Amino acid sequence: MHLHRLIILAFCFLPFLVSSFAQDAPKPEDYYKVVPIPVPEGIVLEAGGLDFMPDGRLAVSTRRGDIYMVSNALDEVADNETFSLWARGLHEVLGLAYADGWLYATQRPEITRIKDSDKDGRADVFETVSDGWGISGDYHEYAFGSKFDPEGNMWVVLCLTGSFSSKVPYRGWCVRVSKDGKMIPTASGIRSPGGIGLNAKGEAFYCDNQGPWNGTSSLKHLTPGSFQGHPGGFGWFSLDEVKAAMGPEHEKPKDRSRFHDEMDRLPHFRPPAILLPHGTVGNSASGIAPDVSKGKFGPFREQLFVADQTHSVINRCFLEKVNGYYQGACFPFVKGFGSGNVPVVQASDGSLFSGGTDRGWGARGGKRYALDRVVWTGKTPFEILEMRIRKDGFELEFTKPVDKESAESLESYEMKTHTYIFQGKYGSPRVDASTPSIKTAKLAKDGKTVRLVIEGMQRGHVHELKSAGVRSKEENHPLLHDMAYYTIWNFPKS
Repeated sequence: MHLHRLIILAFCFLPFLVSSFAQDAPKPEDYYKVVPIPVPEGIVLEAGGLDFMPDGRLAVSTRRGDIYMVSNALDEVADNETFSLWARGLHEVLGLAYADGWLYATQRPEITRIKDSDKDGRADVFETVSDGWGISGDYHEYAFGSKFDPEGNMWVVLCLTGSFSSKVPYRGWCVRVSKDGKMIPTASGIRSPGGIGLNAKGEAFYCDNQGPWNGTSSLKHLTPGSFQGHPGGFGWFSLDEVKAAMGPEHEKPKDRSRFHDEMDRLPHFRPPAILLPHGTVGNSASGIAPDVSKGKFGPFREQLFVADQTHSVINRCFLEKVNGYYQGACFPFVKGFGSGNVPVVQASDGSLFSGGTDRGWGARGGKRYALDRVVWTGKTPFEILEMRIRKDGFELEFTKPVDKESAESLESYEMKTHTYIFQGKYGSPRVDASTPSIKTAKLAKDGKTVRLVIEGMQRGHVHELKSAGVRSKEENHPLLHDMAYYTIWNFPKS
């Protein structure tokens, strides 16, 4: 009888205990809040580009060819933003960059610089900077433009005609364009970018999407003379300006190979810095913005925030250079955006703005278009800050001191790996799966760094690490995001 009563009491208190735990458990919105910016009725935003003007207004370009100026975007008063039409009649603007009194817009057929010379709130000067690439009318021929790099060049990635071919010049290429309009052929092998951006050092990265020669979406490092993986645009090596800038045509990759094998075989091939597991962290990687806020946006200094259009999320990417090639880890960061994230930009106060659209692509956000702002609450989440490779494992640095017992327990971690077929067919299943063995976990004297010694790591693979058992020292909280996805191309000597 007494046992029966105890069981009843246990079941009565169970909902209370679960509720208390749930209230104490960390939630993403405790640290980063997604603040929707209301879009006035009658404006179809479908954002393609974002940048801030010197007076603080946020310039927003649209896929429909408009540019709006949003005032009071950094105002802490809710719904205090105002939208004004600044330019109209452009062609799918997928990149904005302010420089030297001009707003540079990357349109499908050209880069245009624009200004409001009479200060009446509407642009009245439009000048072609460069139109050195072609368009055929194919829906797929997007053009994404970056901000200006330290040398004064804008990097532009040009989608193929469809997924497989290049019908007009420079489709499937990256070009650099100077402020005075000089165009430099820069890299071949582009397929279908979803966004482009510079890191904190001013180096160019772009996101290519799953398809032929891209088994999954990925974050790629652009360098002059490099081959990015898709040979569909190789026909333009016949142009004199390409020969002068790039030399002879690159050798084509072997179909159904692996990334790391082609990396060893092809001298110009630069593999993706980070493979973004399809269906897990996203389906259509897009805009890129570095954290250059110097701590105004939390602990993730100089890391890259990488959006995904289909999943309506922003992920976080830590990069390190090993033997001359970037590689690193992707971590989930923020979700809950209104539409499919495309452009992202960081404001002077550290907050992150993202524009969304779902037309033609579909997105989880639920709205046809959206403009959102991510604001840091000032609280530091318990996260893996950096995941650094070592010759025999990984070094995990956390944002807060770690509970020693949980950090050194091998049961706190799980790891598995996979890669993708490097092939001309569309996409790839996950292949060559393996399960490395975590041998030891040791907490360093700083209380925030854990050294994992691992057997069975695989070059060319995504290493999926789940750290569900790790707890913070003071609050005894689990990680806000316990998954990390590290892509290995090279192992260091130590």
